Amino acid sequence: MDNITLARLLDETAALLEIDAADTFRVRSYRRAAEAVEQQTTQLATLATEDADPKALLAIAGIGKGMAANIRDLVATGTMPLREELLQRYKASMLELLRLPGMGPKTVALVYSALGVSDIDGLEEAAKRGDLLPLPRMGQKFTDKLLKGIEDYRKNSSRFRIDVARQHAERISELIRLFPGIETITPAGSLRRGRETVGDLDLLVTGPACEPDVVAAAVEHVATLPLIDKLLARGQNKVSFTLRNNLQVDVRLLPRASYGAALQYFTGSKMHNVALRQRAIKRGLTLSEYALLRLEDNVVVAAATEQEIYNALDLDYIPPELRENCGELEAAAKHTLPQLIVRGDIRGDLHMHTTESDGSNSIREMAEAAIDRGLEYIAITDHSKNLAMTNGMDDTRALAHARRIREASAELAAEFAAGRGPQWERYEARLKNNETDVIKPAIPFRILAGVEVDILLDGSLDLADETLSQLDIVVASVHSGFNQTAEEVTARVLRAAENKHVHILGHPTGRKVLQREGYKIDLAQLLPAAARLGVAVEHNAAPARADLNDLNLRLAKEHGCKIVVNTDAHVTDELDQIDHGIVQLRQAWLSPGDVLNTRPVEELLAALRRT
Repeated sequence: MDNITLARLLDETAALLEIDAADTFRVRSYRRAAEAVEQQTTQLATLATEDADPKALLAIAGIGKGMAANIRDLVATGTMPLREELLQRYKASMLELLRLPGMGPKTVALVYSALGVSDIDGLEEAAKRGDLLPLPRMGQKFTDKLLKGIEDYRKNSSRFRIDVARQHAERISELIRLFPGIETITPAGSLRRGRETVGDLDLLVTGPACEPDVVAAAVEHVATLPLIDKLLARGQNKVSFTLRNNLQVDVRLLPRASYGAALQYFTGSKMHNVALRQRAIKRGLTLSEYALLRLEDNVVVAAATEQEIYNALDLDYIPPELRENCGELEAAAKHTLPQLIVRGDIRGDLHMHTTESDGSNSIREMAEAAIDRGLEYIAITDHSKNLAMTNGMDDTRALAHARRIREASAELAAEFAAGRGPQWERYEARLKNNETDVIKPAIPFRILAGVEVDILLDGSLDLADETLSQLDIVVASVHSGFNQTAEEVTARVLRAAENKHVHILGHPTGRKVLQREGYKIDLAQLLPAAARLGVAVEHNAAPARADLNDLNLRLAKEHGCKIVVNTDAHVTDELDQIDHGIVQLRQAWLSPGDVLNTRPVEELLAALRRT
């Protein structure tokens, strides 16, 4: 039994435990074990035999004594007692139901016990017949939402969010690099262009091991990676396979001489490449995945780098995020491409949560994590009371929380003044590492006191104006009432935007990538109004939201809107979601000057101040 199969069985057991309402810690232990198994380069079946060192499995992070015993059972028999016990109670097809909106473990268990429904087709039929209506918490609205969710799931089941694709690309790349002579591995396709979802994963590999006379050994290494679920094809320099989640991966091992041409070709987009090839033909050239050639004699004009190819076609280099045939070729020809924003331009993050509502870390922990990432300020914006499931704050709690935030900020400032604390520690560590861009901090890190206040159904806000007026940053967001008409929800958000205490409209369409469409808001009406009122609109960098998307961000810029990019982090690691947001800002052709939180904190606050 290979690692992929072991990981799948452990992950399925975790899902069955969820349906069985098992302890969350127990569920999490199986999920952790599945991830640990999948990441191993050694086949664990060799460590699970009777004569193997019993400590070998325990040396793997995430594998304890009980889980090691489960793995030995799986290797020996293909199953384990707990899995068999759960499968006697539930059907394996029920696992897919957990991917539908509103179908949590308890709901899946309920429809199975009440109706015997155990798969998506059966659930859809039951919903259409009205069989769900008599069940607890399953009225007509739930049924309508579920049917739409099933439709969306079938439509999107072959797509993967950018963060999921990137994680797999990084993991696969780590394994490929174990082979001597691999120098460069670059994701291409939709992932490199930064699209919010991808259909498959293209990885381009080069180095001495990929040259034509020796590439066979590197191909064999890739074809036997432990992450592979199904090997689809193996050619002279290409390996295609699927992962456990059915994501298809195409790995191409290329000689350095043609790497740039291949990278340009496989990055796309299709329409960008068509336009580029037409430009080449007009100049007596032909462009392929192998090289840019002269038509008359097949002499190579450029191939090794993308820069050479674009320059040979009388174009400035076009960043991958812009390659959508939306005017980038014309701009590159006229030397008018924008200076796109990069992560280093971002000075602060204005939307995140702590343990005061539904976050996992304290104020201080979020601040120190932000300092470690080179930020100069953050705003703590925990939820307001309308979102009861998140332990949202009422007015009294919000003001008390603001006091604690300001105390934490003052504490960091005092440490800074004394030449100690996390800012100075980071500075000194970077000096010790001889980093070239080290700048001695001039001002103390600042924590702004804020809130993410709910926009209620009528457009009023969940906290009193008197409370909001005492906060540095107010993010107003919709978290309910998604079934309102376009007129209702647009009027609702416009009313909130008119409140002078609101600084930012959070995730303005409310969508969840591959999970749900946004509410029916009229951005053509909202964005000009936001620009007129001086309220900023958010690009939420969380890959699950990516909201506003790139097209709407371009529209926001055209209307003169103030724009901020935030992570909406609920745990310190999620501060790195800013990377996804930056990619999508680049897709929207945005420069540092288009985004408010590229500014120092006092300039930012002045720009957000409502008159």
